[in-house]
Amino acid sequence: MADQSTPGTSAPTARQAAPSGPASPEDTPTGVMSRRRLLGTAGATGLVLGAAGAAVGYTAAPAPEKTVPLNSVGADMAMFHGKHQPGITDALQACGHLVAFDLTAGSGRREAAALLRRWSATARRLMAGEAADHGDTGVARDAGPSSLTMTFGFGHSFFARTGLEKQRPAALDPLPDFSSDRLDKARSNGDLWVQIGANDALVAFHALRAVQKDAGSAARVRWQMNGFNRSPGATAAPMTARNLMGQIDGTRNPKPSEPDFDGRIFVPSSGTPEWMANGSYAVVRRIRMLLDDWEKLSGTAQEDVIGRRKSTGAPLSGGTETTAMDLDKTDADGNLAVPINAHARITRPDQNGGAAMLRRPFSFHDGIGTDGTPDAGLLFVCWQADPVRGFVPVQRKLDRGDALSQYIRHESSGLFAVPGGAGEGEYVGQRLLEG
Repeated sequence: MADQSTPGTSAPTARQAAPSGPASPEDTPTGVMSRRRLLGTAGATGLVLGAAGAAVGYTAAPAPEKTVPLNSVGADMAMFHGKHQPGITDALQACGHLVAFDLTAGSGRREAAALLRRWSATARRLMAGEAADHGDTGVARDAGPSSLTMTFGFGHSFFARTGLEKQRPAALDPLPDFSSDRLDKARSNGDLWVQIGANDALVAFHALRAVQKDAGSAARVRWQMNGFNRSPGATAAPMTARNLMGQIDGTRNPKPSEPDFDGRIFVPSSGTPEWMANGSYAVVRRIRMLLDDWEKLSGTAQEDVIGRRKSTGAPLSGGTETTAMDLDKTDADGNLAVPINAHARITRPDQNGGAAMLRRPFSFHDGIGTDGTPDAGLLFVCWQADPVRGFVPVQRKLDRGDALSQYIRHESSGLFAVPGGAGEGEYVGQRLLEG
């Protein structure tokens, strides 16, 4: 579902195979390989929920161009240093953690700078398949980097806590209220936000634990959520991901190859404020899927809600997954082939003034209630240069009549300013905290 202004069948892969190298002396007495040694011996090969929150589209990033054998997944490596932070245009990963922190009483700009310095150093090491600089738990000792990415952002409240109100971007103003919101404030917002993704669950957990330990006395966890996607190599050929409703999701995500991609997703180098140059804004929402109600619908009814074939992702107006949707086509009875309130119709960029965002979500399942109801859905994460021009107009449109809205519930929300990538010798957010 999630056909919104940002779906895409192929996603950019910003990862590269880890280079071979000499064996590391870190092998344990029992012969277990260290993460670094593994890199030297592995054969490296290298929903959107709609619209903006309400939509159920998911998956934003494109799949790798080649099917990756499972035995080489661990060798794939994303780069920490770069123009943009990792975890935005990288391909969807199999495992993810989202976690928000609040600075503790007495922690201000100096403590925040020291924390971001620690987090950046840890991210650089772990993404390269190395152990944490100190206090490493050994959880990921046997694995390669496994496409690990770690991404850091600042919430609205961070700036008042650090005396940096004048540097707070206007784009970070709180999101408006939406009729579909049923938000839990305890699981929303936060001073700091970290996104972790990897193709191995232990590697992802290892990174989460390292981030928490690095926070020390400077910050405490406000909320934390776990997610997943299909594992690389699980399908015979690369394909757009499916969400927990069984729908192919992310067909029309914007692609880095498109000429206007950077302008839609990233703040320009000449943008305001200067410290956000080459950064992006992440809208994060926990969207509960009411699966019991959804699964009572017939297959045809489900397709009418979304506007696409469940089996192939093709629009109901005909063609294949990537065929442009014909919004005016009618059937033999004169009815629109794609219903007027279909999710895929409402979320199209040309139906929302060109509003676009890159969706890069994770599915979640947090157990089954005593009544048998699954607590499952989408950890919706979308990226855009300005949420007022990306997420907000699409979500407002969904609020006014999306057929999918009665089968989902928005339970938490956050908006974070994610600065550009750190250069060699820099840490994330340095231009803000030391500017």
